[in-house]
Amino acid sequence: MSPIRRVVVIGCGLIGTSVACALRRAGVRVELADHDPWALAQAARMGAGTALRAGAGPADVVVIATPPSSVAAVLREAQARGLGRVYTDVASAKTRILAEVERSGCDLSCYVPGHPMAGREVSGPGAARAGLFEGRTWALCPHPALSPGALRTVTALATACGAEVRLLAPDAHDRAAAAVSHLPLVLSAALAARFATGDQDGPADPAPGTASGMETGTETGTGTGTGTGYEVERDAGGLSLAAGALRDVTRVAGSPAGMWRDILAHNATPVADLLDELTRDLSRVAAALRAADDGPVAEVLARGNEGHARIVRALSRTREAERAAS
Repeated sequence: MSPIRRVVVIGCGLIGTSVACALRRAGVRVELADHDPWALAQAARMGAGTALRAGAGPADVVVIATPPSSVAAVLREAQARGLGRVYTDVASAKTRILAEVERSGCDLSCYVPGHPMAGREVSGPGAARAGLFEGRTWALCPHPALSPGALRTVTALATACGAEVRLLAPDAHDRAAAAVSHLPLVLSAALAARFATGDQDGPADPAPGTASGMETGTETGTGTGTGTGYEVERDAGGLSLAAGALRDVTRVAGSPAGMWRDILAHNATPVADLLDELTRDLSRVAAALRAADDGPVAEVLARGNEGHARIVRALSRTREAERAAS
């Protein structure tokens, strides 16, 4: 029998509400808390649980699904109120949070740092899905003060949500999260930022009979006549030629900026180290292109092919696990 019967979820955003919905689907009683009454009400309407009421006694687990910068304060308050026997969080950086929790005087023996490796580029309780964690990795980061019983309890919670638990040291987790989650977000945002100003949009929609490819013998603002009777643009802008590649690479750039500032601040050094490595590659490619030196370009593209193949294999295993869990 699962040791999880009652859970309190603090924070009714995408991840917190998804955890609550997954646990409700597994037959767990869930109570919700959030400083935003609208988010709490929406999560409750979705069937994620009921509002936390005073005097209910300690839950089996309290899940803290708040931004990284508030985890330590929320944990301290929850422990002071006696909301649960075991506590965990879902923030995507662990080393700094663990240090903040320790400095705040929290009871570390019942606190299990956690991070479900799942999400979406949209936020809020309305984006939550009960199946968000099926077949996904849920990292748990034991520390020396942690009791084995607390770790077993949170392992059972993650399993009830359909996830596969992996135990990682906090610093190892942060390096891995930087590589597979935080760095891709920064790169996606940096590329999308190239198109943040209107001068990349390309020309306005052409009037009938002009720059749409129909005959014209005149010169307009973005093109010139060619003598062939057709208009040729001299400045196509950027987005006028955009297709699937740009959309795919910039997909996560639409994620909430405030949330990601907090995440990146809590995992700053691992992300910065990876950015330095990537910058060296990009600088070599830029220099090689200017020098018409194919060697460095070919080397980076070849390594990219190898890395892509490894990514595809890893994601294929994840999809197989998701299908098996559904």
